Parts: sequence; structure tokens; C-alpha cells
Amino acid sequence: MPTNRHLTLMAETAPTRSMGRAMFFVPAGISLLAGLTAALMLVADRESAERLPSVHGVVMVLGFLGTLVALERAVALRRMWAYAAPACLGLGGIALVAPLPLLAGRLLLVVGAALAVATLSVLWRRQQDDATAGQILGAVMALVAALLWTRLDVADVLPWLVGFVVLTIAAERLELARLTMPPRAGRVLLVVSSLVLLAAVASLMWPQLGARAFGVVLAGLVLWLARHDVARRLIRSAGLPRFAAAALLGGYVWLFAAAVVWAVGGMPRTPAAYDTVVHASFLAFAMSMVIAHAPVIFPSVLRRPLPYRSVMWLPLVVLHVGLVLRLIPGNLLGQDGLWRLGSWLDVAALLLFVGTTAGSAIASASGSAGP
Repeated sequence: MPTNRHLTLMAETAPTRSMGRAMFFVPAGISLLAGLTAALMLVADRESAERLPSVHGVVMVLGFLGTLVALERAVALRRMWAYAAPACLGLGGIALVAPLPLLAGRLLLVVGAALAVATLSVLWRRQQDDATAGQILGAVMALVAALLWTRLDVADVLPWLVGFVVLTIAAERLELARLTMPPRAGRVLLVVSSLVLLAAVASLMWPQLGARAFGVVLAGLVLWLARHDVARRLIRSAGLPRFAAAALLGGYVWLFAAAVVWAVGGMPRTPAAYDTVVHASFLAFAMSMVIAHAPVIFPSVLRRPLPYRSVMWLPLVVLHVGLVLRLIPGNLLGQDGLWRLGSWLDVAALLLFVGTTAGSAIASASGSAGP
């Protein structure tokens, strides 16, 4: 059994310096850029059969978002081996877009997801709280998605990828807003999260029925989160609280829309339904949550302040304007020109997010004051 001295030494050997942690953002950033490049390729040719567009969804979800989530948990655990999870996920995303066999990237994603489950399991043994248990369920869904993707198409594992993102973020909201949640919120979240996982299992055996059940459970989870989230009150405040609340509530609206598409139509097979579900879940919901949490999560990882500046509204507004154009007149009404315009705006929004986040961090480090 390790002594306190051994634990201290292990913590000191972990890459705790901000520069060491920042290196893990490199593969995540490459995955993001690859995903944006693929998005532009699909705007030019929606039927593209090239490799990059065919893998860009997994690259964005596991290569980009998966790396960020695993890195945050590795920092919380403060064990050297835990950093292998974001490393494998990030390298897996790069391998998928590099001239390597697809199997190499897929196996790296499987290993990275398995290590993420192990990291969260150790964290749960430390504190045994419901938020960490919910994150374990999310990581398990990522692992199953990576395993299934070695045999199935991305469309068939979509509920597992969405489940990973949604359960992870729901658990994060429980952890960050614990004081404003009902006393039994953690237990309720675990029950509903388990139902999400079971519905994803059902979608493999009975695709249409399982997908509809997945949509119903997902809609219930979104409504529960939106009802109890402190964002409903903070939207009337100012500064960072109002900005984060707007991003959170906007994300909930889009995820509910995706859940309705699932509940009504079953497994999304038409191009319009598939595009709506994918981008309402991963772009609208997930990226809105990343934007909302960036001023809190990034400083905890990099040990550098990321102060709120009003310019942070720009990528959020552009993102949601692009989504409205892409999903409503684009997919719902079949207006191809507006679909393309919305897609370009969404790519621009993510690039603006990277630029404003980096600019705010650099300005803070240099001691300059922003708006």
C-alpha cells in the first residue's frame, strides 16, 4: 500500500505545470481543425466519400471533446498514468485523419476510452459521489461506442456517442451546481442516465423502437436539467454568469430538439434528420456547454486565468445563428443555400471561440485589460 510520501512523489512526477498540460491541447486542436476541414468538404459536396468527411464525427466527439474531458479528469486525479487517456484519445483522433490504417485510430480510441473509465473509477473510490458515477456511465458509453465503431457504421453507434456527451455534461452540471440542485438530484440523475444507457442498448437490438425510447428519455433528462439548473436564474444577471447561462440554456433547447427528432422519427436515416440530430447534439449542445464552461474549466487545467470578456459573446451568437439557418430553413425546409451559409457560420464560430479564448488568456497573462 503506497505511503503518503509515495503519493506525493507520484503527484509531483505528473505533468502538473501548465505548459505540460497545454501540450495535451495540441492533439485535441488538430482533431478540431480536421473536423472543421471535413465540415467544409461536406458543405462543398454533401455526398463526399473521402476518408476525412466519413470519420469527422468521431474525430470531433472522441478526438476533440473526449480528449478535453479526459484531460480534466486526469488533472483531478493527479496520477501520471491517467494522462495516458487524453493522450490516446488525442492521438487516436490524429490517426484517423492521417494516412494510417483506420484500425490504428480506432484502437487508440478504445484504449483511451478504457483508460478514461479507469481514471473515473479511481476518482469515484476516493469520494463516491453521484456526479462522478454519472461521468463513469458517460465514459462507459464512449468506450462502447469506440468498440462498436470497429464493426458498425457511425450512424448505428450514434446514441452511444450522444450518450457519452450528454451524460458527461449532465454530471458536470450536477457537480458545478450542486448547491442549487434538489437534495436527491444525484440519485435522479443516475437513474435517468442508466435509462439513457439502456435505451442505447435497445437501439442496437430494435433500432426504431430503441431510438424512440432514447429520444423520450433524452428529452426527459433535458427538461429535468433545464428545470433545476441555476442558469434559469443567472440569465437575469450580468457578466460571466449571464453569458454562461445563455450558453447553457441555448444548448438545452437544441438538445431537446434532437431528442424530439429521435422520439418522433426513430433512428435518423434521412440526410436531413441525421444532420439535425448530429449537429443539434454535438455542435449546438456540446459546443455551447464547452463555451459556457471554458472560463471555469480551462483555468483549472492550465492554472492560468481566463477572465470573462464581452467579446466571448461573438462565437456563441454566431454559432447559434448558424445553427438556426442550418437546421430550420436548411434541413426542415430544404433550403440548400441557407444550409450552406449556416454551416460556414458554424465553422467560423468555432474558430472565433478558439481565437477569443486564446486572446483572453494571453491578454490576462500579459496583464492587459479587455472590454
